[in-house]
Amino acid sequence: MPVWTIVAAKTTTTESSNPFKAVLDFFDSPAWHFVTLMAYFFLAVLWIACAYWVFKDARRRIDDRIVLAVAVLTGIVFGPVGLVVYAIVRPPETLAERQEHELEVAMMEARIGEEERCSFCKTPVKDDYLVCPTCGRRLRTSCSQCRKPIDPQWRVCPYCEADVHVAAPVFDRV
Repeated sequence: MPVWTIVAAKTTTTESSNPFKAVLDFFDSPAWHFVTLMAYFFLAVLWIACAYWVFKDARRRIDDRIVLAVAVLTGIVFGPVGLVVYAIVRPPETLAERQEHELEVAMMEARIGEEERCSFCKTPVKDDYLVCPTCGRRLRTSCSQCRKPIDPQWRVCPYCEADVHVAAPVFDRV
């Protein structure tokens, strides 16, 4: 019979018959106490990190102070669960992104407002078009001397100074 089986048999007969004594002794050891303290420490650090992240992100996305305070309190009180709740209900874009988007929209509206359009079909037209390329409506007339496009309300051609406001023809009634 091997020696180790004899030693094991002697130790089991001399000690108590509880097979979980070694496991129970581990939970009473200083190593287990250290592991539990480190777990509490990491849980506290995780809790504070979640609250801090909610604060930093909410400050970039929310401009209302009361809603910002509610979001931060949610992160502080509920920790990781509050972080998940905040991540679900937070605004999709930051304040800077929202402002940039509003500026882009305002610039596009201004650009559309500057663009000349046909009075009939609203197609964008250029300054030198005499007729609308879409509907064929007359937009301008041409100067009789220099042939440049002129607006119907003009009295003088700005290019050659010719008088463009011609007297309307008189029809004889018979």
